[in-house]
Order: sequence, then C-alpha cells, then structure tokens
Amino acid sequence: MLEISSRVSIPDSELEFNAIRAQGSGGQNVNKVSSAIHLRFDIKRSSLPDFYKERLLNFRDQRISSDGVIVIKAQNFRDQERNRIDALERLKQIILKATHVEKARRATKPTRSSQRKRMDKKTQRGQTKKNRGKVDY
Repeated sequence: MLEISSRVSIPDSELEFNAIRAQGSGGQNVNKVSSAIHLRFDIKRSSLPDFYKERLLNFRDQRISSDGVIVIKAQNFRDQERNRIDALERLKQIILKATHVEKARRATKPTRSSQRKRMDKKTQRGQTKKNRGKVDY
C-alpha cells in the first residue's frame, strides 16, 4: 500500500509492476537480469478521491498518457527492489505535485511614501545627468 497522505492511500492491487531489462552500461548483467521496473497506474480506475483524479488528469506531465495512465520507468539502481521503491516514491511525488494548491496572490499597491521616494530619486538622477553637459564659462 502506498501512503499519499494520512487519509489517502493506494492499494497494491491498483499498481501494476513489470520487470524489464535496464538500458545503459552494466556489462553482461544488463543483458541477463531484469532489474528495471515499469510502474503503471490507471488514474480513472483508481480508488483516489475525485479531487485527486481531476487534478491528476489535468496535470501536464509527459509520464501521464492521454488515457489517464501514469507510466514510470525506474532503472537507477542495480537491484529490482530498490527500483520498485524508487518508482513508488516517484509516483507519490507526481500525485503530491499535481494536488498541491498554490496560495492565491493578492494585488497590492505601493505606499504613497514609497511612490514619493521613487519619484524623488528619478528627479535627482535626472538632475545628475543634466549636469553632465558642456560647461560654459
């Protein structure tokens, strides 16, 4: 079972793991051992709350297919169990990132004092530039 939060978790029956051969360097071990993991998670058929499903389906991520299936390929480690744990952790991070609600921004106005200071600095800077001209004797 994958714990997302204190109230939300995903049962193992909704997660589909496939052991595949890893890519890249590793010598003969790569050709013989299926140490990489493909994790598939169907958002639409899951037991997640509707809020989570809606946010995940609208989330822009290349690992989420148009069918609503999250596919994660974990091959960072040389043994299958660590790759499995890595895939679960990455799935959890995707779900948490998709369901994170940003704090609403509130428009603010600069204070009258800060506006006055800004205009005074602009005037002073203009005077400095104006005084750089030719000097007539």
